Amino acid sequence: MDEKFYNELVEKALGDQISRFVVGAVIKKGSGFLLLKRPKDDFMGGIFELASGKVEEEEILDQALIREVLEETGLKIKEIIDYLGHFDYESKSGKKTRQFNFIVVVEDDGEVKLTEHDSHVWAEKEELEKYPITESVKKILSSL
Repeated sequence: MDEKFYNELVEKALGDQISRFVVGAVIKKGSGFLLLKRPKDDFMGGIFELASGKVEEEEILDQALIREVLEETGLKIKEIIDYLGHFDYESKSGKKTRQFNFIVVVEDDGEVKLTEHDSHVWAEKEELEKYPITESVKKILSSL
């Protein structure tokens, strides 16, 4: 994937009247995925989600993905493997938001160091029903 690909995703979103962009990372370890639990007192508190975050002004999607994964988990992305699709939602501030989701590989020696979440779990695909996860994230993970 190159800058042109990322720019096309953003152009399509702008055409769909989306005003806010978020990137999400499906971080795999063996056959499991990293899920992060939002703090109870936060927007959508208690929900397990992908490592994700807002794309800043002048940032390309891959740059935002690398930054957000490092900020939220302490893990360094080694490679962005594939684009898994997007989903749209209304943010806490009421903005139409599109989350672009990618599957990534992180460096092997990384230990998860949470900065914004209460806890994390490496969940197997068959175990997803055990965790409160939005239907949008379930759909992304079940596509793998």
